[in-house]
Amino acid sequence: MLSEPTYLPARMVAPEIEAHFKKHQLAAQSLQDTNIATAPQAHIIEAVIDSAFWASMRREEGRSPIISLALLQPSQSQKPLIFGQKLRLTTQNLIKLAPAVEQPGIHLGVWPDGDDLFIWGTTHSIPAICFVLEVVEPGLLVIKHRRVDGFGKFVNVAVLQGDQIKVLDEATMGVADCPALITSLENMPLPTYMGESFNVLVQLAASMRLHKRGGLVLIVPAGTTAWKDSIVQPVKYPVKPPYSAIAELLKLTEHEQKKLEWQESLLEAIDLIGGFTAVDGATIITDKYDLLAFGAKAARSVKSTPVGEIVMTEPVAGGKAIKIHPAQNGGSRHLAAAQFVNDQHDAVALVASQDGQFTVFAWSVEVNMVHAHRIDVLLL
Repeated sequence: MLSEPTYLPARMVAPEIEAHFKKHQLAAQSLQDTNIATAPQAHIIEAVIDSAFWASMRREEGRSPIISLALLQPSQSQKPLIFGQKLRLTTQNLIKLAPAVEQPGIHLGVWPDGDDLFIWGTTHSIPAICFVLEVVEPGLLVIKHRRVDGFGKFVNVAVLQGDQIKVLDEATMGVADCPALITSLENMPLPTYMGESFNVLVQLAASMRLHKRGGLVLIVPAGTTAWKDSIVQPVKYPVKPPYSAIAELLKLTEHEQKKLEWQESLLEAIDLIGGFTAVDGATIITDKYDLLAFGAKAARSVKSTPVGEIVMTEPVAGGKAIKIHPAQNGGSRHLAAAQFVNDQHDAVALVASQDGQFTVFAWSVEVNMVHAHRIDVLLL
C-alpha cells in the first residue's frame, strides 16, 4: 500500500507532470522501431517524488544521496541488473542503495506491483519518454525524460527545490503575454524548447556547468572581426588555427552522423571547449562552433555606452519578464556578457555561475535592448 505523501509540492505538481508524459508519449506512438515508455499515473508520480525528496534530506555516513530513479519495467530495458528480491520504494532503501548508483547514467528501476512501488534493480538503458527523477542535492529534484533519438541531454520537465515548483513552459518559454520576447527567443541560437533535436550549445552549457567554476562564452559571427573592439588586445590565449573539430563533424553526412563513434567524437569536442571555459576570462567561439580564443578579457567598446538595463526571462510556466540593471542579474561575468552583447548586436553570450545559474544573452531587436534568458532549469 502506497504511503500517504507528506511533501506537499509532490501532490501539487503530479497532475501536470502526468499530463506532460501522456501528451509526449502519445505523440511518439507514431514513430516506428522506437521503444516508448508507459505513461505514469499521477499517484505514482506523487509517491516517487515524495520518497525521493525525503531521501534527499537524509545523510548516510556524512554524505547526501545522488540518485536517479526511472519508472519502467525490466522488460523495457536492455541488460538490466535485477535484484533477487524487490525492495519497497522507501526513504531508507534509497539511502542504502545510493552509494552504488552515483555514477552518471545508472538508474534505479522502479515499477508498481499491486498497491505498492518497488525498486527492481538498476539499468543504463531506458525507453524514450521514460519518467526519470534525479536527486541532485538536498531538497533539489529534477524530473525529466529521455529524448526519442536518445542522443544528448535529457529533456527537463520540472524542477522542485524545497517548496518551489518550476514547471517548464514548452510552448512560450514563460513569456506568452509578450510576443516581442517570444520572437526574441526564437532568434537566440538555442531552440525555443530544448526538446528532441540535439543542440551543440545546450550540450556546451551542460559541460560548462560540470566544472562548477563558472564561465563566459562569447559567440561571434564567423569571418568577422568587429567583435575585437570589445576585447582587450592582445588576447592572452588565442587558438591558431581555430579549433574546428565540431564544425568538421557537423559537415559529415547524415549516415555518418548516426554512428556511435560520431556521437562520441562530437561530445568529446564539445566537452573540450567546455573545459577551457573554466580558465579565467571569456572563451570565444564562432557561430560555426570554431574555438578562437580563451582567457580573453571583455571590455566596453570605445564606440558604445554602458549598458543600463536588460530584460530578464525564465522558461517556466507563469513566468514574467522583468527589466533590471545587469548587475542585479549576477556578478562580473553577467555584466561583461550584457555589455558585450550591447556593443555587438550580432553576438551571443553564455554565462555559467559557480552556483549553477546559467544565462543566455542576446540582442533583442523587438525590445531594443539586451535580452537575458535564464535556462539553468533546463540543464540540471
